[in-house]
Amino acid sequence: MKPIKFKESNIVFAENQTQYLPLPAYKSCEGEVISCWRLTWRERLKVLLDGEIWIRVLTFGNPLQPLLPEIDSPFLNK
Repeated sequence: MKPIKFKESNIVFAENQTQYLPLPAYKSCEGEVISCWRLTWRERLKVLLDGEIWIRVLTFGNPLQPLLPEIDSPFLNK
């Protein structure tokens, strides 16, 4: 699974941090951050068969922020 650039992206997090993958994202004035991820064919088949996706969040000891995994683009209704 890799983060991918998309039409609405306006920032890249960790662009020059070799320990992380660059994360293309859309960042709104209100603080909302949206990223898009592409699954490999193997990952797609695994999700189809077992229906599970795991999310790992590195909080570095800070409070966890709300997460909302989606399958439809949040830009379709805007």
